[in-house]
Amino acid sequence: MSETVTITQVKSGIGSTEKIRATLTGLGLKMQKSITRKDTPEIRGMIRKVQHLVRVEEKQC
Repeated sequence: MSETVTITQVKSGIGSTEKIRATLTGLGLKMQKSITRKDTPEIRGMIRKVQHLVRVEEKQC
């Protein structure tokens, strides 16, 4: 498993459920902005919930 993941939001959360919008906010995502987070099971679960709205890149450090 990689140590960090870079997450980029590529689709809007408009029209999504409140839980999905809250997950995007919890990850700290905004449209077309990339963030890097430590690769943990909690972050992986959040990514899985919004996988249709984001692009994920794994990085080895």
